[in-house]
Amino acid sequence: MIDRLTPRHVVFPVIGFLGGLLGGLLGVGGGFILVPLQVLWTDTPQRNANANSLVAIIPIAVAALPIYYFRKGSPQIDSHVALFLVIGSVAGAYIGARVLSRIPDRQLKFAVAIVLGVVGLKELLLP
Repeated sequence: MIDRLTPRHVVFPVIGFLGGLLGGLLGVGGGFILVPLQVLWTDTPQRNANANSLVAIIPIAVAALPIYYFRKGSPQIDSHVALFLVIGSVAGAYIGARVLSRIPDRQLKFAVAIVLGVVGLKELLLP
């Protein structure tokens, strides 16, 4: 728990805001922003950044859900697709969290960098 507020702690709401803003706006998933910014701006260890991001994504999703569901016109959510995504996501998150403890920090950072790079290139080259 936080015993006293430091300048480092003030950065976390900014990171959270950016993750929520870009997650809600672009649908990229807040973790796409939350993880690298925690590591780069606050020197948070990669494992902690991953875990913090997963916890933060819950309220981000809850805040955005009613806007996407109750937007003027028909809902933009396909309930059937969303259900299957949830099933796969829960299973994948459980397995990923278990495997995380077995991956060395350096390899974990490398894997995150590769995924971010590949996704970024895909978006630029194959929109």
